[in-house]
Amino acid sequence: MPQASTSRGFAYLTALAQAIEKKLQRALVSPSQRRNLLEELFADIALEVDDRAKDIILGSEDVISVAEVGTRGLLCFYDVLADYFIWAPENGKHILDLIVQLWSQSFASHIFSLMFHKWLFEVQLDNSDVLLRYSSALVQGATNIFWIDIQTNTRRFHSLFQYLFEEVALVPERLKKIPLQAQRDLFLLLSRFLLFYNLADKLESFLKQFPDFTNVFLVGGPADIFVIQLVDQLQKLKVEPVLIHYLSHIKVLQD
Repeated sequence: MPQASTSRGFAYLTALAQAIEKKLQRALVSPSQRRNLLEELFADIALEVDDRAKDIILGSEDVISVAEVGTRGLLCFYDVLADYFIWAPENGKHILDLIVQLWSQSFASHIFSLMFHKWLFEVQLDNSDVLLRYSSALVQGATNIFWIDIQTNTRRFHSLFQYLFEEVALVPERLKKIPLQAQRDLFLLLSRFLLFYNLADKLESFLKQFPDFTNVFLVGGPADIFVIQLVDQLQKLKVEPVLIHYLSHIKVLQD
């Protein structure tokens, strides 16, 4: 996504980040309201950016790259926030600290995954324990988020999946920034949702980038692991149109 093209746009995103920080602070000090506040925040950042906000964030030209918006045809607040925290990582520090304190709460990992999935692969984190914590939260949050799309048969979070798939899984330099176990967990996650997000045409490239698995002699190579994850996913699907979608794309396995 193009950067906020005006100081007005940057100021808008800064104010938005401050509002997010305040809501997280409220959640931290209000145990009885915590779940509702976090759920509200998750819903807010998952909203599509309205035309007025889009004009402010992207400038008067209102230029949105077709490649970035993709086939979804929408731009959500989490899309612009994920980029914002790369441009201004210092403005996300307090938000991250608050999320860590709320780690065990429902929707905390969802919020982290939406806003900081790009940040995790763009900043330098030298503490291995912190890196493992963040990467584990990313996989956990993304898993829950993608299931929301499955249950509603929508693809509101397509851009999150696309980034993790095309910009992380298929880019060794980024992938290797997270611990090996997190790499494995990420590939298992992506295997489950690849057909849902219509990226079957990139399966061959995906399989070539699979990290090493310690039990490979038991489960086989990347293709075998992918099939195991896919079969398990099919058994869990309850939404009929989604199941039909999966089945219609399974032919890629025969190519």
